Amino acid sequence: MIKPMLKKLSLVSSLTVSIFLCLIHSAIAADRVYLDISAPEIRKINIAVPSFQNKSLNDQKQNLGKEIADIVGQALQFHGIIAIIPTEKYGENQSADWKKLGADYTILGQYSLSADILKLEMRLQDVAGDEIVMGKTFSGSMDQKNQMLFKFCDSVIEALTGKPGIAATQIAFVNRDNTVKEVFLTDILGKSLRQVTRHKHLVVSPRFVPGGTFLSYTSYHSGNQNLYITDLRQDKTTQALSRRKGLNLAPSWSADGETMILTLSKDGNPDLYLLDKKGEIIEQLTNHSGINVSPAWSPDGSTVVFVSDRTGKPQLFVLDMRTRNVRRLTFEGTENAEPSWSPTESLIVYSSLRDGVYQLFTVNPQTGASPKQLTHDMSNHEAPSWSPDGNQIIFAKRDGNKQTIYGIMKNGSFERKLFNFPGSQTYPQWSR
Repeated sequence: MIKPMLKKLSLVSSLTVSIFLCLIHSAIAADRVYLDISAPEIRKINIAVPSFQNKSLNDQKQNLGKEIADIVGQALQFHGIIAIIPTEKYGENQSADWKKLGADYTILGQYSLSADILKLEMRLQDVAGDEIVMGKTFSGSMDQKNQMLFKFCDSVIEALTGKPGIAATQIAFVNRDNTVKEVFLTDILGKSLRQVTRHKHLVVSPRFVPGGTFLSYTSYHSGNQNLYITDLRQDKTTQALSRRKGLNLAPSWSADGETMILTLSKDGNPDLYLLDKKGEIIEQLTNHSGINVSPAWSPDGSTVVFVSDRTGKPQLFVLDMRTRNVRRLTFEGTENAEPSWSPTESLIVYSSLRDGVYQLFTVNPQTGASPKQLTHDMSNHEAPSWSPDGNQIIFAKRDGNKQTIYGIMKNGSFERKLFNFPGSQTYPQWSR
């Protein structure tokens, strides 16, 4: 069983965040050209992150400063658009010749530690323009160190792209240890791990409610496949949302968190139902036309993609929530399943069985264009989920006799293993 590596981190009122540098003149801000993170061929931004300095310590006692810089570098590199210049090239020197090293930007930081209160001062500097683009200071406990660094990294990404980064987001997943499956949460680097369920049974399909405060999941521990929801701000209270006989499976929450679409089999056939946030049925959306599962809302809530075997094998279908008309979306592949709709555009990622292997594909449900294949190796790629900024996808990939969580950019680049947790990890879901 995985044991939490760090206790739950949460910002408290003692944490103060303030901007200490805002040196971009309005004319410069207006003229800034942001990096197009979605461009298919893009040169990564070279950033140097030397060790943060504590002026009250000598050079031999700067271990914390190096750890802080390493975390910042890892979190920025996670976004797929940044290359971190190895510190070996400049010896951790904050006054190196950055232009000669090929750096586009540097992140220079200082820290101080007093009575377990960590103070961080960080700035992003444009090397070519020799100007400070953005700077912030944070103050909090040592337990909040990573959260403060992740928030700064998200501000750096926003300064470069015009949109906030995803460093401070969370990823939920199901971990299998022998015959037991439980839900866990982690940060993007796998440094903070938290166990959410302790049913000592089978748990599947964790789903964040928009806002990231609540998490729903399906558990078999009571003998039926029931739907539960838990408040992530505490560790004890779990509420049953649907305990109808049969399946209560894998809800897709609306953008406002007020409604969800859930698979129920209370009348025998697995069908899609629209429910309110308390679990009360509003409307039945499909009616005994094959098995209907895995719904996912479009960003504007006008359309839902789902999986049905009404035509024989599992395929993707789209449901117009205004007219209730249904049309088939996919026609290629032996099976197509587990769709996830991008939160930022009309693009769906799904798992498709091709030549005996599940690969990831994306498709635009509006244009009629052919699906695009993202993965190609001979491992199974399953249960994809979009990042909140719509630029990346996480999924479960089979490594030998177990599954682990991988990430990939939406154009198919930068595929990599994200975590090295014990056990087998499935059903990854990104917070919204």
